[in-house]
Parts: sequence; structure tokens; C-alpha cells
Amino acid sequence: MKRLELVFPVTVITAFFAALLLASTSTPADTSGMPRVVDGDTLVISGERIRLHGIDSPETKQTCILDGREWNCGQEATAALVRRIGTNAVTCKGYTRDRYKRLIAVCFVGSDDLNAWMVSKGWALAYRRYSKDYIDEENVARDNRKGIWRGKFMPPWEWRRR
Repeated sequence: MKRLELVFPVTVITAFFAALLLASTSTPADTSGMPRVVDGDTLVISGERIRLHGIDSPETKQTCILDGREWNCGQEATAALVRRIGTNAVTCKGYTRDRYKRLIAVCFVGSDDLNAWMVSKGWALAYRRYSKDYIDEENVARDNRKGIWRGKFMPPWEWRRR
């Protein structure tokens, strides 16, 4: 009988902490509001930093080559996202955080997926290291020479490594 008394509290406590851990990793962290665009794949809404899931956009200081000339493709990608959002509220749906504690999310203006839009317009690449969600959009942008696909560029993940 004594053994049962000792095991029961430990089991209850273990189950409680397991439930807390499970809830913290699988509960959606939806965020809505007017965003501040940091760059082509990062937003801030009400103080919440959000990294757009499954895409990687040129960094703000990154340049690309177009018609033999260097151009600020990172700034252009950021500007494209700013123009697409305009004065609209954005809703972001995410479940996980990256090592910088940013919410990893798919963001929408109305029912339009901003992550997919950035890739389909050639302002971001499908970030295959983390997701295969936007490969079709990338293929269309590449085939139609949209955005950064108009010229030569280094994938953002390689640019950051340098």
C-alpha cells in the first residue's frame, strides 16, 4: 500500500509536466494586427517577431546581379512585401519558434498566403531545409523569371554564411 502512495504522486506529477510540455509545443500562437515589415521574411506584430515559414528571402543588405549590374534585391524583396500588405491587417498562424524565439508562421492578408505570394513573385525561395511547402511556387517564379530570378543571385542561406 505504501508503494502505491509513492508511485501515484510521481505519476500524476509526471503526467502534469508532460501535458504542459505538449501544450507548449503544439498550441497555435496566432497573431493578428498591423505588421512592421523587418525584411522579406520577417514581420513584427504587437511586439511578436514572426519568421515566415518555409521561405527565405534575400537579406536587406544583400545584392544580386541584373543585366551585369549590382542591385539591392534584399531591399526590393522587403519593399515588395510592404507593398503587398499595404494598409491591411495580417494574421499569422504558427506552432513553433526558432532559436531566436521568433514565431515560425504562415501569414495571411485576408485568405491570401503571404509566404506563397513572396515565393511566387520571386522575392523569396522555398526554404527546403525546413519545408517543401513552396517548391511549386518557386518553380513558377523561376520559369517566369520573376523577382530575383530575373538575374543572378546567391541563395540567402549561402549569403548569410559568408
